[in-house]
Amino acid sequence: MASISASVYTSHVPAIGVAMDLGKTAEPYWQPLFAGYEYSKQWLRDNEPDVVFLVYNDHATAFSLDLIPTFAIGCAEKYLVADEGWGPRPVPDVVGHPELASHIAQSVIQDDFDLTIVNNMPVDHGLTVPLSLMCGQPQVWPCPVIPFAVNVVQYPAPSGRRCFELGKAICRAVEKFDEPLRVQIWGTGGMSHQLQGARAGLINREWDNRFIDRLIAEPAELARLPHIDYVREAGSEGIELVMWLIARGAMADVAGGAAPKVAHRFYHVPASNTAVGHLILENS
Repeated sequence: MASISASVYTSHVPAIGVAMDLGKTAEPYWQPLFAGYEYSKQWLRDNEPDVVFLVYNDHATAFSLDLIPTFAIGCAEKYLVADEGWGPRPVPDVVGHPELASHIAQSVIQDDFDLTIVNNMPVDHGLTVPLSLMCGQPQVWPCPVIPFAVNVVQYPAPSGRRCFELGKAICRAVEKFDEPLRVQIWGTGGMSHQLQGARAGLINREWDNRFIDRLIAEPAELARLPHIDYVREAGSEGIELVMWLIARGAMADVAGGAAPKVAHRFYHVPASNTAVGHLILENS
């Protein structure tokens, strides 16, 4: 049967993709950030999954304000890289895993979570930047990817508790898939940042690091954090962190297994006007 071997958490700042695409990773501003992912790239080579289930948010690319699903799962065979206004990023298109994606959709919907099934959508920096940070700049991505888009752009966004419970349902679905696949689940977005208004540029180092502490040690309690706390402490875009709770809810300890191993942890500011957080947890 399939199983989830690890979860990966990372910011998906668009400027990171630009820095990689323009060959700026060794510049003094960017080098400390990319140094924090060197371990991660080797870790992924050493622990290559058969499939990555990647939780991210669309930035008005696949979905406009005319149609915004709360949770959308990609069930296609292939996803083109989106043109976000300056041409598509020069990275490979994403190969999907429609069999596992369709199975997860069936299982999770029968588990009382309403998903939107998407068979054609471009993927933007929310998905491609995490892949670039973890995989570098390959000719093809090392494995198939199932895109899972969450609305954290237009109010109301799903609660942390709902996201955490959804992660549990995804784990149950994966474990019922009748192939011996090694699956990783990635939660992306955040950390603290605000892009507009009087608090534009807000970064809260203490809150971010406390969030990572709690994500590791007390995820169920963290999942009860109300939206207003994210907005007040981490800025208007800090709500993206609820997507990390989907990945954390899919780990074995949540269902009574052993506590995960912290394989890597990294935090850096600034990257553009955003705090960057990164964590890798391995199931025992």
